[in-house]
Amino acid sequence: MYLQELLWLEGREDFVDVCAECNANSPLYCCRDCFGGQLLCQECTILGRTLIPLHRLEYWNGNFFQKTSLKSLGLHIQLGHIPGEICGNPKRAFNDDFTVIDSHGIHPVAMDYFSWFPATAVNPRSVTTFCLLQEFQLLSFESKVSAYEFYQSLTCNSNDNGVSDIKDRYESFIHSIHEWRHLRMLKQSGHCHDPAGILNTASGECVVWCPACPHPGISLPNGWENTLPEKKWLYANFIAIDANFCLKRKHISSDAMDPSLSDGWGYFVQNSQYRTFLNECQHDVQEKSTCSSHNAVNMADSKSNQGLATTGVGSIICTHHNFKYPNGVYANMDYAFFSAMRHLSCRVLNMSYDIACQWHKNLWTRMLAFPPAMQLQYTTMRIHFLVPKFHLPAQIAKCHTLYLFNFLPGVGHTDGEAPERGWSSINPAASSTKEMGPGSCRDTLDDYFGDWNWKKLTGLGEPLVGTILLRKLKDAICEKLEDALMHDEPEAFAKWKEEMYAWEADPLKTNPFDPKVETLMQATICLQLARDDVQALIDGTRVILHDDVSPSMLIGNRLDLEEQQCHLHSDKASLGLHVSDHQEGSVLHKITSLQRCIDSWAAVQQLYMPVVSIIHQCLSTTSLGTDQPEDYALCLPSAVVAASSTSRFKDRQLTGQGANTRAHATLKKIEAKIAIVTQQYQAAHAALCLLAPLINKTGWQTTLRALRSEDIRSMMDMLDMETEGTRMFSWIWKVHGASQDEGDRDGSLDAMHIEWCKARARANRWTEEVELLMEEMQWTDRFLEWHASWWMGRANMPPGTKNRLAEGLITYAHCQASLCHSLKACFHPMWSSTLAVKGRSDQDSGVTRYNNAG
Repeated sequence: MYLQELLWLEGREDFVDVCAECNANSPLYCCRDCFGGQLLCQECTILGRTLIPLHRLEYWNGNFFQKTSLKSLGLHIQLGHIPGEICGNPKRAFNDDFTVIDSHGIHPVAMDYFSWFPATAVNPRSVTTFCLLQEFQLLSFESKVSAYEFYQSLTCNSNDNGVSDIKDRYESFIHSIHEWRHLRMLKQSGHCHDPAGILNTASGECVVWCPACPHPGISLPNGWENTLPEKKWLYANFIAIDANFCLKRKHISSDAMDPSLSDGWGYFVQNSQYRTFLNECQHDVQEKSTCSSHNAVNMADSKSNQGLATTGVGSIICTHHNFKYPNGVYANMDYAFFSAMRHLSCRVLNMSYDIACQWHKNLWTRMLAFPPAMQLQYTTMRIHFLVPKFHLPAQIAKCHTLYLFNFLPGVGHTDGEAPERGWSSINPAASSTKEMGPGSCRDTLDDYFGDWNWKKLTGLGEPLVGTILLRKLKDAICEKLEDALMHDEPEAFAKWKEEMYAWEADPLKTNPFDPKVETLMQATICLQLARDDVQALIDGTRVILHDDVSPSMLIGNRLDLEEQQCHLHSDKASLGLHVSDHQEGSVLHKITSLQRCIDSWAAVQQLYMPVVSIIHQCLSTTSLGTDQPEDYALCLPSAVVAASSTSRFKDRQLTGQGANTRAHATLKKIEAKIAIVTQQYQAAHAALCLLAPLINKTGWQTTLRALRSEDIRSMMDMLDMETEGTRMFSWIWKVHGASQDEGDRDGSLDAMHIEWCKARARANRWTEEVELLMEEMQWTDRFLEWHASWWMGRANMPPGTKNRLAEGLITYAHCQASLCHSLKACFHPMWSSTLAVKGRSDQDSGVTRYNNAG
């Protein structure tokens, strides 16, 4: 039935006799964009389309409907006149060849006078409707559709069967889009209201600013410069630097043929100044990285750029709120950094970069090559260089404590990864921007970045409310650990606090997060044993039990034999049911060779470890005894510090089947010991649960809890979904008396020291985050109020403004001011619930409630 209805609609339906409007003439024309599908005569069709001249028509040719146009029916569009009024002095479009690009398709029209958006001001032959321009701009923001794909969809909509003659106006369309983006940016930034004209626009003035960042004279309170030293971190700027090598651009066109319409007014730097700087510094050699193998540094001058004008784009970003900075986008990171810093009036700067540990070296020396206006007065500022949390593990171990956000006071719960979130949004547009000329590419990316900032601004209500409930939890963790430490290690704990306070006041002092006890690795121990042998030989104190084999050599040979045993185990396990003679012979040769090596080594072992013979006699009387060389017990004394340490060492350091098999065996032994101790504790806990009511014992459950499998982990292990900023270590390490084994006192105490430092840092970072969010709510409130006042000031037109233009300018200014007030009103309900919870939380902890001036 549905199929029949679809086919019925292909015909003239019930409109076959007379025109649906005049009921007289024969109906031949149908409008596919009008509701109802009535058939009309030619006169009624033209009369009814005076106000809707871009509707699509079809003509009944006697057998089927074929496409036609209002131009072919004689309709002339005379814009600028009242509908129906005939112009007394019409002026035809150039060569009477005019095309309108609209959402419904591409239309040929007869144009006498126009006020649509022309592609050129001289003899235009095509225009694009505002509706289409707005539609494409929105689609490009949300789906990153290219202009070519969008135009092809319009072409298909107008000529789906491929037989119609549609004018190719693609070039005109992309020119119109380029101009439209530029005009919208100027309009939305308020520079159309400038009495001095748009040429008075300064660098970076057409951006969407972050209202939650500190803006002196706008959002900061009076006297903020005189804040107590311990609170100056509240007025810091958080910026991040990052490069995106997906945003390449091919060698297409030139700046002369395709200039930027808003050169330096938005997020990109001013192009001519940048090119001058590059020409002066083109022979500078990039210093190689002394940290990890940073491709961004070491490969900076060696990346393939064949056919490319630009290999990527770098940007400066507000890493706390993910806003793009003005004049902070281009390929050279130094230039982008100093260019963006001109727009800040900060005294404290937290700067993160994937390679900050390498990049900040000699930064101030390199700065001297820049114009004086771009040079930073860094001696009067506090600048911290950091590495984003996700990228930090790629650095060398020394950088892990020096550049970690979690350990630096005054940064809150910032992770520094904001640039990656922004790049993920813009990367789909790279397929179209790489085919653009230089000016179009920069202006298009400017438009994308402006849309990104605007979305971040309208969504500021949500990011500023999420973390308040975690503060009490984090504080409680640190307090409970401190209780245990003050009870078990009062002297050490007092010393730790002094070290932490001293380092926070002066980062050049001893870093409390660095381990004091060196972690010994297998290679380190073997090297030390060899050095001891050499020194003993020099001193003449070496005890010679064998002419060729020293004790350290005995240990090294033992490890080699163990690896051969593992290989032999693997070879035997790989033999299938049908073994070839070659495979069996190869395994037998390995067995024979290993047995000879073990016999030679065991003879020397007897000299250094006579007790081994007794052990082997005991093993031979049990099921553990074996005649297979791969199962021979080598019996070398060893000690394992902790299962988790072995596991991490296995994962990070050991490669090859032999090494991993040895580590696996060690883990199995430790797991067996843990299982035994766990069973003992659980049995004792069950007994306490039964006996406690009989002897009236209460409160012990808060200390001696039920032991779950997830509780059995080291201080450094994390559960699933935990991060360094959110993790909690197991309660077993907070029980009084934990880690009191004198044999492991130094290592355990050092580990506890570092974990206390980390727990304290986590608690402080969350507390700072809460305090910072409270301030940012007020800053956002004040910024929106200021911006509304700024727009209202733009509504005051200077004398001499044309009345027709003045009304539009005033109307738009009032509209934008109302939008600022609406955003402010929208944010308040979202924040009020958070402030209420904050108040209850502070009352519970005895803290005076924070008053929000907003």
